[in-house]
Amino acid sequence: MAITIWLTGLSGSGKSTLANALSERLKSRGVLCCVIDGDELRRGLCADLSYSREDRQEDIRRAANVSQLLNAAGVTVVAALISPYRDDCAMARAIIGSAAFFDVYLETSLQVCEQRNPKGLYRQARSGLIPKFTGISDHYEPPPHPYLQFDTHSRSVAECLTLMQDLLTQ
Repeated sequence: MAITIWLTGLSGSGKSTLANALSERLKSRGVLCCVIDGDELRRGLCADLSYSREDRQEDIRRAANVSQLLNAAGVTVVAALISPYRDDCAMARAIIGSAAFFDVYLETSLQVCEQRNPKGLYRQARSGLIPKFTGISDHYEPPPHPYLQFDTHSRSVAECLTLMQDLLTQ
């Protein structure tokens, strides 16, 4: 059965890095796999959306629907999205289906994410250039009961993949 592994956490927590590594691992095992990355969605399918509460919800709805369609076609999805609100994650789970939805919370601290600052977004948010930025001027609601949870600051990508071993054999 194809599944969706939904990676959630702050910007800079390692979602994209881990999603790409996980996808490569799955593909090396013969699993048909696709990465859905929030940044990539914002450049295409969700380019018409802002970062308002309503548009963030729509972004997650679109990602979840694409994930569900891919799962129905036999493709395992690794989704890397901030997904800052619990109710939006619950909506994604409902769209994809609980049996196929595995949320993985990257609980990397705001301080570490700011130090990584891969796109310079935190600096822009702190200077007021990006309003409603998750972790700075907007909140992040960690999932209450994620399937897995770990800090990418204290664990390497290889260690994270080991922790996700049961998802690799789905």
